Amino acid sequence: MRDIFSELKWRGLIHQTTDDVGLSGWLLEAVRTVYAGFDPTADSLHVGHLLPLMNLRRFQIAGHRPIALAGGATGTIGDPSGKSEERNLITKEQVEYNIKSIKNQILKFLHFDHSTTGALLVNNADWFSQFSYIDFLRDVGKHFSVNVMMAKDSVRLRLSNTDSGLSFTEFSYMLMQSYDFVYLRKTYGCELQIGGSDQWGNITMGCDFGRRVGGFQLHGITSPLVTRSDGKKMGKTETGAIWLDPAKTPPYQFYQYWINLDDADVENMLKIFTDLQQEEIKTVIDQHTKEPNKRIAQRRLADEFTRLVHGEEPLAAARHATDIFFGGEIANLNDNQLRSIFLDVQGKQLTRERLENGLPIIDALCECGLTTSKAEARRTIQQGGAYINNKQITDINIKLTPEYLASETIIVVRTGKKKYALLMFIP
Repeated sequence: MRDIFSELKWRGLIHQTTDDVGLSGWLLEAVRTVYAGFDPTADSLHVGHLLPLMNLRRFQIAGHRPIALAGGATGTIGDPSGKSEERNLITKEQVEYNIKSIKNQILKFLHFDHSTTGALLVNNADWFSQFSYIDFLRDVGKHFSVNVMMAKDSVRLRLSNTDSGLSFTEFSYMLMQSYDFVYLRKTYGCELQIGGSDQWGNITMGCDFGRRVGGFQLHGITSPLVTRSDGKKMGKTETGAIWLDPAKTPPYQFYQYWINLDDADVENMLKIFTDLQQEEIKTVIDQHTKEPNKRIAQRRLADEFTRLVHGEEPLAAARHATDIFFGGEIANLNDNQLRSIFLDVQGKQLTRERLENGLPIIDALCECGLTTSKAEARRTIQQGGAYINNKQITDINIKLTPEYLASETIIVVRTGKKKYALLMFIP
């Protein structure tokens, strides 16, 4: 059995524990069952969810049994931890749809079989639906001190925000998560909960609840929240979160996010988001340090992580797309793939008739906005700075026809090394 506690330490993934000394040996003694919760507030997980999911994966690889808990009940409430204001409540129907959507994403990280370490995916709506409100207050609520709950950071920080405060609904979340822990202990022998550092209050309340109602010794481990060196949340961009759903964040964009990661962040992300071991990460960083312009570490991170989340074929397509954006030949792609590659690139729509009649290359450069005049377009071509689908064009008399299409409707135009535009031909 692998020493998972030591591994989490060298990866920088231990922030707080309920028993720092004893947990290390306890985890080596036998197969332990560990859980992390995922509230289905959207129909896809995003990078922010992946820290506990990757840790569940590591526990399973080390020889323990992971449980991924989908919060079919708690997801309708909303966890106040780490939030400055109340979430918008979502319907039970939307929660059920979200759970079905994220289930397939979780399956990529964990092995679900009938072995002693086979993962489980459970939904806390299955047991909370059996409770009446009075039963919950009597059997669960009586074991919680309001004074203790008020002292928890997730509650205290929200109460200090006079604009939004904290609703009773959110205040009850801690009780529900605590009951989850005890239910999983009674049903599956789960004795360890993991999560981000913002979950510490919820986890410790669950440990205390287990001790009160069943004399259980429960444990908790939190990891630091994943942030960049500039303090911003990892996986956030100007356009929003980096999602695991390829319809929300195409594999190319997912891959590019990690390729463009700052040098100051890449070693930490290799530790957090890949299965690479300590010596291999050290080798990658050493190679990267010698030739930082090659972005060896970022490419390895992007390869490993994209393969894990999306698989081999989307990884190959993402690599191909990256090569295209840096001058590689454009071939065997469709409109959707080209649009995802050139998401932030300017485009111009023209009629298909103009292409059928032959669009002069000089007019094409002007139409897409890469040159401001025909004279400038002519000079650009003559000086070797014009490209169609990343192939250099040197003849100012060329006319673009349907044969030049890179996909169903798009021609990719480029001037210089990295100035791109799209010409899109519509009926």
